[in-house]
Amino acid sequence: MNTDSVVVLTFDDAVSNHATFVAPLLQELGFGASFYIAEYDGEGTDHFATDKRQYMTWEQIAGLHAAGFEVGNHTLHHVLADRVSEEVLTEEIEAIEQRCVAHGIAWPTTFAYPCGNESKEAHRVLAKMNYSFARICGDRPYRPATDSPLSVPSFVITGEKEALFYQALEQRQPGEVIVYTFHGAPDINHPWVDTPPAVFEKMMRHLKAQGIRGVALRDLR
Repeated sequence: MNTDSVVVLTFDDAVSNHATFVAPLLQELGFGASFYIAEYDGEGTDHFATDKRQYMTWEQIAGLHAAGFEVGNHTLHHVLADRVSEEVLTEEIEAIEQRCVAHGIAWPTTFAYPCGNESKEAHRVLAKMNYSFARICGDRPYRPATDSPLSVPSFVITGEKEALFYQALEQRQPGEVIVYTFHGAPDINHPWVDTPPAVFEKMMRHLKAQGIRGVALRDLR
C-alpha cells in the first residue's frame, strides 16, 4: 500500500453516532475505518448496556462489520492495560472477541489501548493472542521502520484540536503513516473528546479533496 495517499481512521468507545453519522459519511466518501469496541461502564448513567443515546447496540456494531468496516478490540470494560495483570487483560480482550463471534463479526485482529496506556506485559499478551497492530496515542506519525506494530502512535483529534488534524497531514514525511483517533461526533457523555459533526465532516471532505483515502488499521498489513 502507498501510505502517502492514505490515512488510518480509528474511532473509540462504540459511540452511537459511529453507526448513524460517521459510517454513512465514510461510505459516501469511499473510506474505510476501524471502530474499537468496549462496553464502557462509566459514572452515573454512562453505561454501554443502558445508555443507547450514547452507545451503539451490538446489532449496529455488526452492521459496521457487514458494511466492510473493521471492528477492533478495546477491552470489555475499557481497562487500562498498564494497570491490570496479564490474566485480567487477556480475559478483557477475550470477552470482546466472544461478543464479536456471537454477533457474526470477524475475530478482531487489531487493538486500541484504552487511553493509550500500554506496557511490555500488554505487548506480550497481544502478541500471544495474535494481534497484528495495537494503537496508542502520542500525537505523532507511525514510522513502520522503527515503531513496533503493537505500539502504533496516533493523533487524537477533537473539536478543540482541529488544527492538529491538518498539521499532521502537512508535516508528514515519506515513510510515515498518519493514524487518527476520534471518539464521538458529537460525544455527549465525554465532552473532552467531542468532535462537532460539522467539524468532522469538514475534515473528511478535506481528505477526499486532497486525494487521500481513509483506511482501517488492519489495512496496513
